[in-house]
Amino acid sequence: MDHSVIRVGILGCGTVGASLVALIQRQNSTIQARTGLSIEIPRIAVRDSSRARGVAVESSVVTTDAMAVATDPSIDVIVEVMGGLSPARELILAALAAGKPVITANKALLAACGSELFAAAEASGVDLLFEASVAGGIPFLRPLRESLLAEPVVRVMGIMNGTTNYILTRMTEAGAEYADALAEAQELGYAEADPTADVEGHDAAAKIAIVASIAFGAEVTSADVQCEGISKVTADDIAFAKRHGYAVKLLAIAERFSTPSGDELSARVHPCLIPNAHPLAAVRDSFNAVFVQGEAVGDLMFYGRGAGGDPTASAVLGDLVDAAVNLQSGAHASLGTFVPMAFRSGEQLEASWYLSLCVDDRSGVLAAIAGVFGEHGVSIDSMEQHSLSGTDDVADEARIDLIIHPAPERDVQATLDALSALDSVRSVGSTIRVLVEGDR
Repeated sequence: MDHSVIRVGILGCGTVGASLVALIQRQNSTIQARTGLSIEIPRIAVRDSSRARGVAVESSVVTTDAMAVATDPSIDVIVEVMGGLSPARELILAALAAGKPVITANKALLAACGSELFAAAEASGVDLLFEASVAGGIPFLRPLRESLLAEPVVRVMGIMNGTTNYILTRMTEAGAEYADALAEAQELGYAEADPTADVEGHDAAAKIAIVASIAFGAEVTSADVQCEGISKVTADDIAFAKRHGYAVKLLAIAERFSTPSGDELSARVHPCLIPNAHPLAAVRDSFNAVFVQGEAVGDLMFYGRGAGGDPTASAVLGDLVDAAVNLQSGAHASLGTFVPMAFRSGEQLEASWYLSLCVDDRSGVLAAIAGVFGEHGVSIDSMEQHSLSGTDDVADEARIDLIIHPAPERDVQATLDALSALDSVRSVGSTIRVLVEGDR
């Protein structure tokens, strides 16, 4: 087989697939000059062959039989950009079994079935590359799996969802309420009509599961990730953060804890107050950024467009060129072995928190609240009280905003339960973690 021409089958031709085809058409001469390889696209599988694609391809190239493309002996490499769990899983497994390298941008599939797919690629001795599955066009996974292969990574955390970052940016800079910022994001195309996967953190959870697998060589799925979204963040929370030198961001975090009995992992997604001095605090709008902390290398940050057709297609094409070069040389990028690893429960983690309470506006309330914190060994770092009496027909009510020193989550939850039981506490409002410098 003449590998100077690499024949590519593409599964899916939506936003990313169409951008990829157009990018290959623009860049093919450059790729050929630099690698000696020319990329051809003889087959593209779609669900609806009558739909306009926004990119010029011959009608004879388009088919609705995706499995025929995945197993076609004349196809050298498969690119999967159709999304979803099925039939993407079956198609990728069939392509790998046929000895074809696969490039995918399918974060949900990798987060759910990554170990199975990685093992299938290893068994066939071919590439399974997925740079575009996390942080869109940011070249992050390749450095993590290659340049940082021998680095004892301690923690990876980042802003991995552009929709939520845009919403939080608008709430911060325009003083918008959550619902209004979400509606604006939908109008601009940053958020889907059903934004649940983004705003409730599920998209970021899938991405951090993939990252944790690569960073720590562990079997991690999206089911292992503790997940909390931004839908309960209020304009008052954002205003408090701004007054005290913080930005509110949705963070995806994976970290490793060394214990005498072996390593433990934690993977979670949640809103967080980040000090303005931290690099992640300055990441605005729909941009993404990933912060890596290693024992030897120290701190690294990767920043760029986290989504969109062109940035994602750029990452896919980078993987495609790598796979093509490896195919020509008879090599493949091994992912190694992924092993089961213990997970540290959220209750065991220590964190600083921002808490908001609505309470009776009368004497003795603060003393009662401080007593509850003291009983549970939780220390208050700072406190603000705002009387709400006389506003919006509220009678004798105050809002108390606190930041507490780092404490085990189980103690914080016990404190919140006890506060809820106080007659003077009308409701416990926001509870958002606070990133402390050097926080583990």
